[in-house]
Formats: sequence, C-alpha cells, structure tokens
Amino acid sequence: MNRYTDDEHEQFARDFERDGLVVLKQHFSQDTLHKWQAAFRPLLAARIANQATAVRGENRHYITLPFMGLFADESIFCDPDVLAIVERVAGEDPVMCQLATDTPLKGSTYQDIHRDTPALFDGEAETPSFQLAVNFPLCDVTPENGPFETTLGTHRMDKDEAMQAYERGELPLHSIAMQLGDVMIRDVRALHRGTPNNTEEPRPMVVIGYSRSWYFRPEVQIDVPRDIYQSLSARGKRLLRHMPQVEDAAALADSENYLKFAY
Repeated sequence: MNRYTDDEHEQFARDFERDGLVVLKQHFSQDTLHKWQAAFRPLLAARIANQATAVRGENRHYITLPFMGLFADESIFCDPDVLAIVERVAGEDPVMCQLATDTPLKGSTYQDIHRDTPALFDGEAETPSFQLAVNFPLCDVTPENGPFETTLGTHRMDKDEAMQAYERGELPLHSIAMQLGDVMIRDVRALHRGTPNNTEEPRPMVVIGYSRSWYFRPEVQIDVPRDIYQSLSARGKRLLRHMPQVEDAAALADSENYLKFAY
C-alpha cells in the first residue's frame, strides 16, 4: 500500500531533479531493520575475518548481501513509494541491480570526493538519471558514526566543472543524518564522500541499486537463487530479470567483484 499520493510522488521527483536526492522519513519498519542488523552483524564479522570485502577506504567495507532469507524481502525492494519515485526519475520498468552494504568502522577516514559511476557519454552534457542508489541505514546515523556527505545538484553537472566548483568552495557538502527507518533515493553521479566513524559500533548502510531498463554494469549484480526467484511476485521477478540465477544459496559469491566504485 502506498504511503504517498501521486501528487506527492511528483513533488519528490521534482525535488530529486533539483537536488539529486530525496529522503523518505521513517519509511521502512524499524522492527524489520533491527532484524536485518542482527543478521548482518555475523556476516560482517565473517567477511572481515576472511578478508572477503571490497575495501572502500581505511576500515570501510563494502559487502554484497546474499539474496536469501530476510534480505530477499519484497516489502523492501518492491516498496511501491520508492519504485514510484524511481520510475519518475529513471524511467519505467527499471532493473534492480545491487543489494549491498557500506560499513565504516572505528578508524575509518574521509573518502575522496567522488561519483559512483562514470558519465553515460564521455564529453557530453549530463543526461537524465540512469542509475540510482536507494540507501537506508541499519542504525541511526549521527555526526559521530560516519554520515554520508553530498553536494546538491551536481548530478546535473559535468564532472570536471562540478569538481572545479567544489574546489573553489562554491559547492558546500551537506551531511545527511538519518534515523533507522529513513530511506534516501539518490543519483549516484552527485559528488559525495563517506566520513569517519568515530564510535565503537559499525555503521552499516544498505544500498539497493536501480537502473534504467537498458543499462547494465557487469561488475554490479545480484546472484539470485533460482528457487527464491520462482517464489517472487511478478513485480519482483521483473525487477530482477537481468540478474544471474544460481541453483542454490550455497553458490552465492563469498568475495566482492565491485572493486572500482569511485569515478
């Protein structure tokens, strides 16, 4: 069931066009996200112990979530309000292409300012949105535990021009504090960075990637167990139509392929 009206979806889309992001406050169930955090904690520990993460900076780890159990939750990745906004800014019939986490630990540092994807066409003016990240934390995000910092409007700027404007001090960074249950939808081309986590607790941020129907990056994908795919709704199957299917959960990758993340 939609929480927002069509008019409100349209307003979110207009805000997104201007800023490159929108935040839906207290949108996902906190009870559900507490369960995600409890399931993620041992996964994080095991992957770090096995050196099976993609390192995104000092003490900062990218980990793909296994598409199974509570992480294969259609109430999350098929949320009707999120998808209504995604379709308004990145086209109808999108593809879900990513289910992962970014987690800074104590001792993490500032990332360099970057984008998460290259421009669609080199040397051309910036295009409409073609790849989005839907982020939601598994804990409250405070100034102390590594908030996401971003610029506004740079998703519609040439990268070099945006970087030069940032270096001249014309583009301030905005720190995005979030509560458990908040959801951010953002264009991955906006200039942004991760910040240090100065607390003793990890700060996991989930990312679900949605792309236009024709856009594909082979290094960013979800391995979907065949039996789980068959159990999904028609909407869920459609979102995952281009993702590779595996025979069972045991075949899910235990290392990361998405290594180059900054552009």
